[in-house]
Amino acid sequence: MNKIVNDQDLQILLDKDEKIRFIYSEFGVPPNWKREANFISLAKIILEQQVSLASAKAHFLKLKEYIGEFTPENILKLTDVEMRNCQISRQKSIYLKEISKAVISGKLNFKELNHSDENTIREILTSIKGIGNWTTEIYLLFCLQQKDIFPIGDIAIRNSIKELYLVSTIDEISQIAENWRPNRSLGTYFMWHYYLKKRGRTAEY
Repeated sequence: MNKIVNDQDLQILLDKDEKIRFIYSEFGVPPNWKREANFISLAKIILEQQVSLASAKAHFLKLKEYIGEFTPENILKLTDVEMRNCQISRQKSIYLKEISKAVISGKLNFKELNHSDENTIREILTSIKGIGNWTTEIYLLFCLQQKDIFPIGDIAIRNSIKELYLVSTIDEISQIAENWRPNRSLGTYFMWHYYLKKRGRTAEY
């Protein structure tokens, strides 16, 4: 079941926002971008930082093919050279190893994390090197399907809002999203839906 895209919340948002109505009339309902709430998904989100989804997916598949089972233990066995050969940057190599260490040490326990409240999840994830607000919010959105998340650091979201609402500042963008409460996640999904459809792209996870 998709917690974010449902008939009741959809109708509330359509009633509130004419731009959402426009996207809905042109492109329909956003797809269900649900991901598993686990180590692999978090690693993929880290690989998606500041690159295209297609590039991130290619890098993940290359790394997975090289190590076989995608586990924290196997990530930590890799040398810097092996990471580079799998097209993983030095920075992201460090980040993947940091989340791997956090899992092995017990600092990051997905079973406990996934049943925590939003503030606790944010605190735990952002305490790990390489995980900032954007990565945390994408995890909350896609993996945990929380209903009122707005990743303002996402370039595609900001560009969509700028195009549709003719605004330019961060404050103006935030104000647009405020109107979507308590369904900012669904509003965010519509912005991604618009961004991808307008550019003839698909989301490759």
